[in-house]
Amino acid sequence: MGAVDLTNAVVGAVVGMLAAALFQQPLQDAVFSLRKRASRTLHALRAEERSVPVWNTFSLGPLHTSGLIVEGDGTTPIAPESVFVQVLDDEVRLPDEMARWRDEIEEDNHRRRAAGDTSTWNGDRYAVEAVSVSRSALDENPEVHIRLRPTDYYTYLAAQQLDRPLASGGTPRSRYLDPDRPLEAPAFLQCSLGANVAVVTADDLLVVTRRSTETRMAPGLWNVSVNEGLSRHIDSAGRRAPDLHALARRGMQEEMALEPHEYELTLLAVALDVQKRHWGLHFYAKLSTLTGSALEARISRGVADRWEHSTVDFVRFRPADVTRYVLRPDRVHRWAPLAPSLFHLALVHVHSRTPVERAEAQVIRRL
Repeated sequence: MGAVDLTNAVVGAVVGMLAAALFQQPLQDAVFSLRKRASRTLHALRAEERSVPVWNTFSLGPLHTSGLIVEGDGTTPIAPESVFVQVLDDEVRLPDEMARWRDEIEEDNHRRRAAGDTSTWNGDRYAVEAVSVSRSALDENPEVHIRLRPTDYYTYLAAQQLDRPLASGGTPRSRYLDPDRPLEAPAFLQCSLGANVAVVTADDLLVVTRRSTETRMAPGLWNVSVNEGLSRHIDSAGRRAPDLHALARRGMQEEMALEPHEYELTLLAVALDVQKRHWGLHFYAKLSTLTGSALEARISRGVADRWEHSTVDFVRFRPADVTRYVLRPDRVHRWAPLAPSLFHLALVHVHSRTPVERAEAQVIRRL
């Protein structure tokens, strides 16, 4: 190798080392940044492709319920004339295996009455055949169609044993219910329809109740202000279908001693407890003049169904206050399934969606 070739080789090596020193790290950084952006893009594409079910039950931060909002978002009330109720003639019939469970319940209560013990009265009820939602032709306001069948309380108690093994295998839940189709169920498994009311006093206090441990439905759980089940004997006049707004007003009178002229009643939603197959109508009631202290005094003077509640709380009806109350450690896992969704919708109805969701998010972040 000549002197010139040797010089060129040395110069090339030096230049190569300098280039590596100057450009290797920036090149590595560029490659790393490119790979990171590609990974983010791929992750975002995968996230966009994720499928989620439409019929999710209501949740709020750490609170997860079995309550499904079927219709209503709090912003558009459902008018009384837009609720259509039809009563079918034929009574609900249980499958033979479950009919034997009803016979057991009836025989047990006969024995209790004969012995002078406390027994359960077999009241007339309705079973929900189907619930469907449509929109009015002109203004596209919600319309709710409910079909009912006659049944009784013993049938309801038998049908509540959704996880009891059947002699032929499986359970009523596994045999008759599809978790991917929550709105579809045989009428004999849906023997409960009730009105849930969120009562707010004239001085803006939300009334929250705790169920008595003596009640069969949600014993000891915190619940809405008023909860009243539909009775075939009480709520139907002759052959007329029941008026579900009248059902809510009956609950207001029996549980809070409130008369219709003392509040404004608004239907916000239709909801379903998918775990127990309980249908509910969510109402909001604003008291005209009665304050929290005045309502407390009235309740102290006697109400028809005092035994259903063990405690009544009054909570400031503001999004942050109600959310903190609902998510309290001693409350968050002790709610009746449909109560939290009603409180949320009532807040949206009064304060609008954006402030409510902002306040809920702030409370959840601070937990």
